[in-house]
Amino acid sequence: MAAEKGNDDVLVRVPLHRVAHGRSGDKGNRQNISVIAYDPAVWPYLLDQVTEERVLEAFQHRGVSGVRRHELPNLQALNFVIEDALEGGVNAALALDTHGKTSTFRLLSMEVEVPQNIATLFSDP
Repeated sequence: MAAEKGNDDVLVRVPLHRVAHGRSGDKGNRQNISVIAYDPAVWPYLLDQVTEERVLEAFQHRGVSGVRRHELPNLQALNFVIEDALEGGVNAALALDTHGKTSTFRLLSMEVEVPQNIATLFSDP
């Protein structure tokens, strides 16, 4: 799906993993997920579209109670601290992934709109 932006730029919707990668970690029932742009040109689109509200919505099914976003502009990265995401933490959860490592993939499946010329930089061969 494409939408016009100005006269020159055509925005295309792509999965976040196409233009960024991620890491995750845990502390008790709190999870951290970082989203790091592959290229500095992607950074403004991450800032605009990968919001606390969208991350909260993506993890609402897990009973998440809050999300805080921390911006790391020198790294073109965002770090999300997600509260109550791990069913009580490593020792309490009955989940297969008690550390929440696979949650990064859920976040990276979120769709974002970026200029077509940026999206094609990272397209599959």
